[in-house]
Amino acid sequence: MNVQALKPTPEPDFIALAETLGQRFAANAAEADETDCFVAENYAALKNSGLVEAGVPLELGGGGASIATLADMLRVLGHHCSSTALAFSMHTHQVAIPAWRWSTQKVAAVEPLLKRIAAERIILLSSGGSDWIAGSGRAEKVEGGYRISGRKIFTSGAPAGDLLMTGAVLAEDGAEPMVLHFGIPMSSPHVRIDPVWKTLGMRGTGSHDVIIDGHVVPDAAVALKRKAGEWHPLFQIIASIAFPLVYSAYLGVAESACAIALDLARKRKSNIHVTELVGRMQTELKGAQLAQRFMVDSTGGAMSAQSVDDVMTGKRLLTDHAIRAVEYAMEAAGGAGFYRAQGLERRFRDIQGARYHVLQAGPQAEYAGAMALGLPVATVY
Repeated sequence: MNVQALKPTPEPDFIALAETLGQRFAANAAEADETDCFVAENYAALKNSGLVEAGVPLELGGGGASIATLADMLRVLGHHCSSTALAFSMHTHQVAIPAWRWSTQKVAAVEPLLKRIAAERIILLSSGGSDWIAGSGRAEKVEGGYRISGRKIFTSGAPAGDLLMTGAVLAEDGAEPMVLHFGIPMSSPHVRIDPVWKTLGMRGTGSHDVIIDGHVVPDAAVALKRKAGEWHPLFQIIASIAFPLVYSAYLGVAESACAIALDLARKRKSNIHVTELVGRMQTELKGAQLAQRFMVDSTGGAMSAQSVDDVMTGKRLLTDHAIRAVEYAMEAAGGAGFYRAQGLERRFRDIQGARYHVLQAGPQAEYAGAMALGLPVATVY
């Protein structure tokens, strides 16, 4: 018997790989920010590295990385290039969700997609900014399928994408509006990118609008049909898995900002006020780190309204603590931090993006309050 053949293949060190790649990505992060250019070279490196398929189960040809490992991978990338980390988190969570469904729920329907990610290293795009609970775009029934039209905003990584995971609203006469979910190839002649991403921060994410004008999705390609404006069990899975990954990228931004500030603060004339600012910065950063850990831990059980509440509460805490940590970092660094060459002001702008993902502050508080009071949350989003 070949004993050597029985030894399990060691899991690649995705964290170390992210650190190695991140050091390369840091070299062009400022240029992407200053020119509003998508981090295309970084995506090419990610594809060649094996990180694109890191979340695909080993049995299907992927890296078999856990959600916790993927979160740390994105956090480390966030240390070096905010835009790369955030944009890649959108692909990563679109891989992690079907991987979880395949591994935990034994959903065979997601297997072809996961195998394709592993074999072809395709990049998945998320239109989450458009396709939250209410849905967006229009689906019109035609022979054999649905004709789709719509504008999908905040499509991070659009220039590098192969498959847009999206949806559209079907509103037939006299029937309740339904949201259809499907994938659309970015190579379709009925799909184009509108390059509108000119923003305060996260400028290299390529989060342009994607225009769909008449692409026909076959009946067999519709993965889900659900009520518009109402939580569906699949969306509880999506929300519970996606946001710990997305916000790990933001945690990486905050950690790197604080590291820069510490270095600059050490060069300042020592006084009690600088020491106090650093202490406040570190306290806020620790709060963000604890919130991220809580979010990741919340993916370990059943996905439900409760896991959504836990993850969204963690998201709110991480957002507040991370933004305040970077604000203190700007003060602790002193005037030197105001110079673009230090990279701190870029991270100060990038961290502001944490404010804008769903659930934002108002809906999150409403959801948490309704859960505590035992009230319905099906339409709170």
